[in-house]
Amino acid sequence: MAENAAGGSIDEEEAKLSGALSSEIGRVVVGQEDMVQGLLIGLLCGGHVLLEGMPGLAKTLTVQSLAQAIDTGFSRIQFTPDMLPADVIGTQIYSPRDHSFSVKRGPIFSNLVLADEINRAPAKVQAALLEAMQERQVTIGGETFVLQDPFLVLATQNPIEQEGTYPLPEAQIDRFMLKLRVGYPSAEEERRILDRMASGQPLPEVKAVATGADVLAARKTVDRLFVDEKARNYVVDLVQATRDPAAAGVAEIEGLIEHGASPRAGIALMKASKAHAFLHGRSYVTPHDIQSMAHDVLRHRVVVSYEAEAEGRTAEDLIQKIMDTLLVP
Repeated sequence: MAENAAGGSIDEEEAKLSGALSSEIGRVVVGQEDMVQGLLIGLLCGGHVLLEGMPGLAKTLTVQSLAQAIDTGFSRIQFTPDMLPADVIGTQIYSPRDHSFSVKRGPIFSNLVLADEINRAPAKVQAALLEAMQERQVTIGGETFVLQDPFLVLATQNPIEQEGTYPLPEAQIDRFMLKLRVGYPSAEEERRILDRMASGQPLPEVKAVATGADVLAARKTVDRLFVDEKARNYVVDLVQATRDPAAAGVAEIEGLIEHGASPRAGIALMKASKAHAFLHGRSYVTPHDIQSMAHDVLRHRVVVSYEAEAEGRTAEDLIQKIMDTLLVP
């Protein structure tokens, strides 16, 4: 048992949960440790995750492997421009036999939902998905259905393909707790991928090593982790600095941020930092945990200005500048 400064502890069995899930995913997926860690943090916090990366980087395979490692519901939705909201949430079916309507539930009624190529869906579908993500409920024909916990949307999108896509509205992007950038593997990892995938042998079977109840129990432990007042203030300072850099002492980037992060970002950063500490076996949050999660939590919430784009500055650059400037507790 690991003791924290407030007298709480991390159960050893719960602490083994993340290691067991990572190990099972690693049976199929080569490398991509950062993506796997981000998915586990989203799972431990109950926060939706957006995966952005080029095709062929095992985004879908990783999410599917995670779902197989947990004995819970899983559904995959392949988004296309001709989709309707009913394709996601379900619809009412009329029965001519007894002249009544019954509800046919859509794929959103699951625990882990893979929204593949989410930016290909039109606005109406995005609006339907938004209610499920934020309210954890779905309305069909005037009747409201509460989604079963744990409920998590894991979405993927291609960062460069624009034709036939619908950019996600800011309101929905803000609902994603984390936005993970998925990069290319190293030369060594790519060689291992070639050896594994070109052998003609089927991929190893991923076994279920956890249940939905295990995930919910681990979430309660994460919520109880100790966070010092100075660390809480540091989270607030980071988020505030994205809105008013000059007041935070980062006048150099004044005018380069069009819109800063919302208060929801601070909540997400606090929760993600707790989960990061949990994954590393600590029962308390350090500034390193906060800095480790800042980019994943803030990159999709910080909108750069035209001036920043003209200078070739990205949201990641500005977030890093803020972290380099602010005093670390």
